[in-house]
Amino acid sequence: MENFILILLAILIGYIIRRTNVFPQNASTILNQFVIYISLPAMILIQIPKLTFSIEAVIPIVIAWSVMIFSAILVLLASKFFNFSREVEGSLMLVTVLNNSSFLGIPIINAYMGETALPYVLVYDQLGTFIALATYGTFIASYYSSKSEVSFKIITFKILTFPPVWALVLALCLIGVEFNPTITKVLEGFAVTIVPLALVAVGLQLQLKLPKEDLKPFSVSLFIKLIIAPFIAFVICFIFGWDNLAADVSIMESAMAPMITAGAIASMAGLAPRLSSAIVGYGILFSFITTYIIYMLIS
Repeated sequence: MENFILILLAILIGYIIRRTNVFPQNASTILNQFVIYISLPAMILIQIPKLTFSIEAVIPIVIAWSVMIFSAILVLLASKFFNFSREVEGSLMLVTVLNNSSFLGIPIINAYMGETALPYVLVYDQLGTFIALATYGTFIASYYSSKSEVSFKIITFKILTFPPVWALVLALCLIGVEFNPTITKVLEGFAVTIVPLALVAVGLQLQLKLPKEDLKPFSVSLFIKLIIAPFIAFVICFIFGWDNLAADVSIMESAMAPMITAGAIASMAGLAPRLSSAIVGYGILFSFITTYIIYMLIS
């Protein structure tokens, strides 16, 4: 229970801070950068070495990419069916496909499943969602917007300069290694900051205004993201007979809210900024309900 109180309270604090202008306008960016550059790499270095090489470690990767591919296809089909504009379609291709597998995934899954589930969360996030953000996200933003150009060089640079990638590579090399207690405590000290800082940053970025004309694409996006996506993950697990912690974590991860960074990219690319922000904001709130229902179902 205390984990959920922390989640809701941290988001509420961030939202109140934004409404009262206590922090500077770029506060959410600074908090996210601290999490990305320090907190998340520390958690990766603590949790990933606990993994063992097995089929279980592959499950989150398979499900992450399968869910994203099918979600993208569904967005394209829905866009054609409802005749969405190119701008709206580009927005949905980002915020509906990419999910908040770390900033929300870590605290929510930790609350439901405990610390033993975190290595699978990080595999899902780093080898699934993040690589998709750096490659697919860059391509979509460039393809649907005339403001930027996509190239293999840009994509490669984004991947190689992302701090968690370096931490992941190092952590994979250290699988099975037991750290010195002092090193572990230092890393844990930085890692525990990921939850409060990331969630306050979420609250700082919440946008809850929803114009009537955006209702249809908004509904389509969250229906695919919060309901269809975990259903796809469940079907994949059923087909392959995966019934373990890695599978349960992957199903939960697939049900997380839209990625905040994806919404930011959509806005910067001029792809329905107002709609993108609303989908991310409401998606975070709705996901607390849907993830609870999904957890009860898979339990």
